[in-house]
Amino acid sequence: MDIVSTLDALRRRLAGAGRVAFVPTMGNLHAGHLKLVDVARERGDSVVASIFVNRLQFGPHEDFDRYPRTFDADRDALARAGCNVLFAPRERDLYPVPQQYRVAPPPLAMELEGVFRPGFFEGVCTVVLKLFNAVQPHVAVFGRKDRQQLVIVGGMIEQFNLPIELVGVETARADDGLALSSRNGYLTPAERARAPALHHALQGIAAGLRAGVPAAELEHAAAGRLAADGWQVDYLAARRADDLSALRAGDDAPRVVLGAARLGGTRLIDNVDVD
Repeated sequence: MDIVSTLDALRRRLAGAGRVAFVPTMGNLHAGHLKLVDVARERGDSVVASIFVNRLQFGPHEDFDRYPRTFDADRDALARAGCNVLFAPRERDLYPVPQQYRVAPPPLAMELEGVFRPGFFEGVCTVVLKLFNAVQPHVAVFGRKDRQQLVIVGGMIEQFNLPIELVGVETARADDGLALSSRNGYLTPAERARAPALHHALQGIAAGLRAGVPAAELEHAAAGRLAADGWQVDYLAARRADDLSALRAGDDAPRVVLGAARLGGTRLIDNVDVD
C-alpha cells in the first residue's frame, strides 16, 4: 500500500490506476470501515482510502481536538484489508488557503442532524467535494449508518453531474446490535452495556410502523422510554427512505427510522429500515 499526502503525489500515483474506488474516512478505523474497503475492492481496480479529520464539520463545542487520531493502527488495518493507496493529507494540503468557497447543502441539511449540528453538512459537502476532486474516483463507498450524509452526498453527486457511482454499505454492528462507530470508544463500560437501547428503540418503531401504528405515537413513546433510562434524545424520526422527506398519508414508499441520542457524554446515531 502506498501512502501519499499531497494532491500532486496522489494524482501521479493514480495515473493509469484503472477504475478507482474511494473510501473517505476520518480515521480511528473499525470493522465497519474495513467492510467499506472490502466492498470497494469488489467495485474497482484500485482502492483509495483517505484519512482526514475535517475541521469544517465540527461545531465550536464539538470534539475536533478530542477526536481520536490512530494513524499507525489505521494504516496497518488498511494495508491488511487490501487498500492500494492511503491518501493522508495534512490540513495545509487540503486547505492551503482559508476555505471561503463552501458547498451550500439542500434544505434537508437543516433537519435531523442539522438541527443539532448547524453547519455540519456544509462542512461535509465541502470536504467531500474537495476529496472527490483530488481522487477523481469512479466509485465512492459510504456507510449507511450516516444515512442523512449518504442521501445528501448522493444529491450532490447528482446535481453537480459528478461521474461517480455512490455505493451505500449496510451498517456494521456488534453482536448486541450497537452500530460500530469511532465514538463508541468514548463510552464507559456501564454506558457500553446500555448503548444498544437506541438500536432497539428504532427497531421497535419500525415494527410498530409495519403494524400500522402512527409514527408520531411510536416516536413519542420510544423517546420517553430512552429518557427514563437516562438518555438525552435529540430525535427519533420515521422518514421516506429515498430522500428522508416526511412520511405522507397513503404513501407506500420504503421507510426508515433515524435516531440520535446522548448517553453520558457520547452522542450516538443509528437508523433502521422499516420495509
